[in-house]
Amino acid sequence: MKLHQDVCEVLYTEKQLQQRVAELGAQITRDYQGEEVLMVCTLRGACIFYCDLIRHIDLDIKLDFIATSSYGNDTKSSGEVRLTKDLSSPISGKNVIIVEDIIDSGLTLKYLKRLFEARDAKSVRICSLLDKPEGRQTDIEGDYIGFTIPNAFVVGYGLDYAERYRNLPDVCVLDPRIYAK
Repeated sequence: MKLHQDVCEVLYTEKQLQQRVAELGAQITRDYQGEEVLMVCTLRGACIFYCDLIRHIDLDIKLDFIATSSYGNDTKSSGEVRLTKDLSSPISGKNVIIVEDIIDSGLTLKYLKRLFEARDAKSVRICSLLDKPEGRQTDIEGDYIGFTIPNAFVVGYGLDYAERYRNLPDVCVLDPRIYAK
């Protein structure tokens, strides 16, 4: 694939991703046995992970979507989180799992967790494909983590740079020359 020319390393292959997603789905199924769960996808980066994940969860689940913005076309968070698409239904009294592509600064997830708690969710947990602890600017932690990654800018499997590379099947480190332009 031509887009692979812009990456300098494949961190996780499609096969590794699928195996880990299945494990996360099984863990969520065990943890919420007998409960209903609202799975909230953070658009757009988590959409591929979210779709794969929910197929591995054997529970009564409902689906919803939310969108925020804090990066724009940059590789670092602006520090300001804006809600650009809200949930479609109330969450009061519901078990909510926020499905995210990556925990980097943690600012978006801290914002969403506080927002959902203020809306009286029964519980709020975080499932993230990737965790980048070196980028953390808050004390937020994930409850279900696919992989912990080094402090590099990654793309693929839904993650992007300037809305590109989401369709790569692997999680890859983007060549810094691409975003240094």
